[in-house]
Amino acid sequence: MDYNSTTPVDTCVVEAMLPYFTEFYGNPSSIHHFGQKAQSGVDMARFRVSQLIGANIDEIIFTSGGTEANNFALNGLRSFYKKGKNHIITSLIEHSSVYNQCKKLEEQGVADITYLPVDDFGQVTPKSVEDAVNDNTVLVSVMLANNEYGTVQRLKEIAEIATKYGVMTHTDAVQAVGKIPVDVNELGVDMLSISAHKIYGPKGIGALYVRRGIKLEPHHVGGGQESKRRSGTENVPAIVGFGKACEEAKESLVEYMERLTKLRERLEHGILNNIPGAIVNGAQAARTPNTSNISFVGQENETLVVQLDLEGIAVSSGSACGEAHRVASRSLRALGIPTSRIYSAVRFSLGKYTTESDVDRVISTLEQIVTD
Repeated sequence: MDYNSTTPVDTCVVEAMLPYFTEFYGNPSSIHHFGQKAQSGVDMARFRVSQLIGANIDEIIFTSGGTEANNFALNGLRSFYKKGKNHIITSLIEHSSVYNQCKKLEEQGVADITYLPVDDFGQVTPKSVEDAVNDNTVLVSVMLANNEYGTVQRLKEIAEIATKYGVMTHTDAVQAVGKIPVDVNELGVDMLSISAHKIYGPKGIGALYVRRGIKLEPHHVGGGQESKRRSGTENVPAIVGFGKACEEAKESLVEYMERLTKLRERLEHGILNNIPGAIVNGAQAARTPNTSNISFVGQENETLVVQLDLEGIAVSSGSACGEAHRVASRSLRALGIPTSRIYSAVRFSLGKYTTESDVDRVISTLEQIVTD
């Protein structure tokens, strides 16, 4: 019940990766056939990633994951910042890899940041974006789907506004890709971040989509890999696994959405009908089909997490990247809900291996824990 934190690597992904550890182990930069065999694996993976999000092959830059992709999008615009185009618009509910990087740019005096609030549904309103744009605005960075309560943003409208004013758009789509349809051209974004381990691929690999014509300063310098934007010998097995995971996600998306929506509804109905004081957070807006954030008023969320873990059930009290540090969820605070709901909120995130019996066991276990 914690698939938003990470997912198991799919068997077919492991099988695709294995030959690139021992058999096709060449350096992709080498021109001999050993290197070119590895390069062909990278090329196929880049194609598969691009196909999942409707991009061109040359618009995909491989990174070490979603955090690096988000940092790259923000740091890669330093040439604009130096020229006075240094205003960034983001939101209060962004993942820490965007929010904290914006804070760092702000503290360093590199960029001016506007942190937009969200409405009661957890959405950034397009009007608030338009109102925040000024002559120095260079980027709007708003996540596509929230990692804690799954709210999907009105990103197409936001990107249209940004484009109208000649402003670039970046979105952290780590929690959206593979769960809902994502097409960079339909959305109209200029940059988009993805992570493999959220879609049954390996950890330590991700990608940043960069629309043709967008100039980013190199993230790493060296041998000139990734079109001179991120130097370093490629992690070929992980890249191949990422590509396979994207292929599988594309083929199974419709079935995945239908099945996970039904399971989430079963979970929420069961909890709301059997546990007094349970409230679903962000339920009024469009959400990713697998995510449910529920407050158990009168309970302490960390205690619930531990009690469920003792029963073999994994859930989260917030983002996995911030859960080790006991602070009130920034995303939930932004909803304006009472503190009692914030500190009693538990995130359930379902996945491809979740079954109806799993859901029913969670409901019955929670009922026993809360009512004891």
